[in-house]
Amino acid sequence: MKKFSLIILIFFLTIKISFANTYNADPKIFVTELVNDAISKLSDKNISKEEKALFIEKIAIENVDIDALGLYTLGELRKTSNEDALKKYKKSFEKYFLKSLTSRLTDYSSNKFEVISAEKKSSNYTIVKSKIVGDNQPEIKINWRIFTKNSEKPLIRDLIVEGLSLARTQKEEF
Repeated sequence: MKKFSLIILIFFLTIKISFANTYNADPKIFVTELVNDAISKLSDKNISKEEKALFIEKIAIENVDIDALGLYTLGELRKTSNEDALKKYKKSFEKYFLKSLTSRLTDYSSNKFEVISAEKKSSNYTIVKSKIVGDNQPEIKINWRIFTKNSEKPLIRDLIVEGLSLARTQKEEF
């Protein structure tokens, strides 16, 4: 019976690992793989809008530091808030962030994405510079602030699109 249970456990872990989207730990390759995966899925005409929304949500939960972004948005208020209020805020922020992200990205049209360079700013941060070029559209420059404190699991902390920080904009709107 123990052998059978062990075999079932190994089977489920193998399936979970084989279907998990894990990206390279190098920030430059991480961004390239992540974006190419997203472009591939979002430009697929055979996938419903709901499936695309779930895909975006999954990628964001696994690869964006939503808690840090939420706390940055909260600003100085996080220091005077009690633990229960912070927990409620984090849940609400994650829900808002994911809804906002999925509503914007499910109507994606195919563009060409290219990583230009990566610049290590500190032991915890790397800026990955990229651009998106679309048909009959101007080039869009995007800098990705990648948090690399855990060298095995980089996380996106901010996107700077044409010089405008999304994290800072979020904070100002709050």
